[in-house]
Amino acid sequence: MSLDPLQSVLASAVQAAFTHHFSKELDVKLIGFQQTRPEFEGDVTINVFPFLKLSGKGPEQTAQAIGEHLVANVPVVVRFNVVKGFLNLVIADTYWLEFLGNGESDHLSFPSTGKKVMVEYSSPNTNKPLHLGHLRNNFLGHSVSRILQTAGNEVVRVQVINDRGIHICKSMVAWQKFGNGETPESSGTKGDKLVGKYYVEFDREMKRQIEGSITSGRSKEEAEKEVPILLEAQAMLLKWEANDPEVRALWEKMNGWVYEGFNSTYTRMGVEFDKLYYESQTYVLGKNDVLEGLKKGVFYEKDGAVWVDNTPEGLDEKVLLRRDGTSVYMTQDIGTAIKRFEEYPGLSKLIYTVGNEQDYHFKVLFLILKKLGFSWADELFHLSYGMVDLPTGKMKSREGTVVDADELMEEVVNEARASGEQLSKLDEFSEEEKTALFEMIGLAALKYYLLKVDPKKRMLFDPAASIDLQGHTGPFIQYTYARIRSLLRKAGTMGTWSHEYMVTWPLLPEERNIIKLLHQFPGVLAESAARLDPSSIANHAYEVVKAYNTFYQSIPVMKEEDVSKRAFRIILSAAVATNTKKAMWCLGIEVPERM
Repeated sequence: MSLDPLQSVLASAVQAAFTHHFSKELDVKLIGFQQTRPEFEGDVTINVFPFLKLSGKGPEQTAQAIGEHLVANVPVVVRFNVVKGFLNLVIADTYWLEFLGNGESDHLSFPSTGKKVMVEYSSPNTNKPLHLGHLRNNFLGHSVSRILQTAGNEVVRVQVINDRGIHICKSMVAWQKFGNGETPESSGTKGDKLVGKYYVEFDREMKRQIEGSITSGRSKEEAEKEVPILLEAQAMLLKWEANDPEVRALWEKMNGWVYEGFNSTYTRMGVEFDKLYYESQTYVLGKNDVLEGLKKGVFYEKDGAVWVDNTPEGLDEKVLLRRDGTSVYMTQDIGTAIKRFEEYPGLSKLIYTVGNEQDYHFKVLFLILKKLGFSWADELFHLSYGMVDLPTGKMKSREGTVVDADELMEEVVNEARASGEQLSKLDEFSEEEKTALFEMIGLAALKYYLLKVDPKKRMLFDPAASIDLQGHTGPFIQYTYARIRSLLRKAGTMGTWSHEYMVTWPLLPEERNIIKLLHQFPGVLAESAARLDPSSIANHAYEVVKAYNTFYQSIPVMKEEDVSKRAFRIILSAAVATNTKKAMWCLGIEVPERM
């Protein structure tokens, strides 16, 4: 991560101090900056322990010498203190005021990196609706794509729709048997839920047939292999692969229902895609690449199948083509990755947003592509995330196995409505405006709660807690933003602030704290983009609005009699609003103008 302007100035000055006092050149990589801990005076802290081999002095003596040099030679450093091997620097008010007065707190996007990044997320099966796991997946992938975009990258958002296979045929067979021509229109049911209903119906009928076969004297294992409805689904899959017109027509019709349902859910989620890949088209990819690898000796043949040996790298052997010539999922993923880099020349990174149960799969995939000689294999990244749990007994889906995404979104919106109506602050809102506001608040609650946690961690989502207007939540951030927007509307042109005011009064600690947090945002954004982790932005946004609320509750803004101070505080408020809106945009969250 590059240094911000203040850190660049300080880094050069520290190097100069080191040369002056110790007659040695200090590598800038040894200079680390951190925020000064609240129990000590200071804004920026430098750890001098990495310097001691070169200085030949103790930590306090080394820090003291550097601190004295900075105060004498760097105007923005007004004083310092040393705590063991940590040099705490106090930065002049003029620096923070200039940062704010120059509008630098509004410059929240990075210049173009010239890099093109592809982010894959969602990737559902077309035999059932989206569920809670898809919510974390979509919100995470979409947020990461926005963070990378804000950090100056060109971003391509994609998904692979798993639209073929035995699971799809199961829904088709069950609909033929039990559907009586039912459609989304005739039943008033979302298409993805209708198809999911028949997937469940297939499973129910298969279990019934297995139980019936066991009573006839066969074992459960024998019955499972020969259960009639499963044999029908397997036969249908063969017909699909043979391009049977009737099977293909039914497949297209039922998948069409699902796509309409998915699109409705994606619209409510607020996510989008630039390109869709369909497994029915990609499953044929990879075979030629594997055969080419076999010719080159990258892979080997055993019992008529093609294998890769990853044991030297601490992984297992893996079959890539079965003896009958059919591929496995790994083969398809190899071919799809190659196709993407062909379709998007100059693609510099490909990010797969997939749950942590697939960690091993992606280790193998990336290793195979590297063995095949693709230089871009080092730029593949698995954005792995943990499962999401709900409090016991809450919001089980109608299917009884997973939590339906639509139902969960509806639940949090209803929670927002119940909470909002209790506050009775919406008398001026029309019913249409209330509905839009509760939708915005509910989805913010859901997204923020899922994104504020490190993606790698398994987490518990509590719908009621996510709505709290006083807690570490999306609605609390929205509420603060709306409060500032209300203040700015009342202020009108009173927030015109001139540089002539900049040195006429000392900053209050509450004001200084806010500006320092705004100053940190580019670094937080850069870190979030580098780590592909929205939680740092989510938590920083919370710290900003928390600091603003502390300031707002104790320091007069509109009631401030000093014109320059009032104007300054209005400008400070506006900067917080701008920063908050940008941070929340990076998370895929809208903020309301009133609330």
